[in-house]
Amino acid sequence: MDPEWITTVLLVPCVVVLTAGFFYLYGIVVGLLSKTSVHNKVVVITDALSGLGKECAGLFHKGGARLILCGRSYEKLEELADDLANASDPTVTFSPKLVQLDFGDMDSMPEAITEILDCYGCLDILIFNSSMKVKAPAQSLSLEMDKLLMDNNYFGPATLAKGVLPFMISRRTGHLLLVNSIQGKLTVPFRTAYAASKHAVQAFFDCLRAEVEEYGICVSTINHTFISCSASENTASSRSIWSLLCTKKPLGVSPDEGATEIFKTLNSKRKEVVIAPSLPKVAIYTRSFCPNVFFAVMAAGVKNAAASERM
Repeated sequence: MDPEWITTVLLVPCVVVLTAGFFYLYGIVVGLLSKTSVHNKVVVITDALSGLGKECAGLFHKGGARLILCGRSYEKLEELADDLANASDPTVTFSPKLVQLDFGDMDSMPEAITEILDCYGCLDILIFNSSMKVKAPAQSLSLEMDKLLMDNNYFGPATLAKGVLPFMISRRTGHLLLVNSIQGKLTVPFRTAYAASKHAVQAFFDCLRAEVEEYGICVSTINHTFISCSASENTASSRSIWSLLCTKKPLGVSPDEGATEIFKTLNSKRKEVVIAPSLPKVAIYTRSFCPNVFFAVMAAGVKNAAASERM
């Protein structure tokens, strides 16, 4: 038997095993570094009571972050803090600070911002997770509802960002991360006010990114389809383009997947992340490069939805 052939036969498995072992060890090292990257960091999470907010709170709490959890209900925030304390080792974690925060009440924002800054006197990471949704024809929405959506989805986050920026600039460090809908880049019918608010907040943070880069402040945006609450929400009953894109919604992101992506984005300092299946991503590019095609598909979808309701 050819000695070179024998050597090759023996060498290939060894190379495969060594390569697999290298990537395995690399994954462990990266995981350990990720878990320690937020240790002792002051992290603010808005709407910590949502599914994604709770997942982020649990992940960052176990990582040793100094959490400031924000939400509309102080009682529910206390329950969340108790759950976090019961599920962790108090010798290696910090008790979360709690701040009642409601973007729908703009008059309370100055007091809430002061309370957030007073918790530790500084902050390192601010995750904008809050969102208000509505689906209806434009003519049926009142101006009051339009304003409420803009307060929750745009004016609230923008006001909070402006409130903490001077302190980040003075320290020349910080990370602002916006959890935004894919409708910050893509619009579909019957979501006029919602899409408008998401476009507005996307534009705000895109502009802000360039303005604060010289101060060492990072701005990231994550655009997702929607946060699913159960596996059943990830199953579309129809396979038509319209139903996948607009009616039944494209595949959603589970809270734990979203929290993991947020963690990865903070570690890598990526500026923009889109979490979506292929179809919505194609729609984003179609809207940019072939707008007439995109508008035609949207209009056809409205007609299809109307016809289905009449049947």
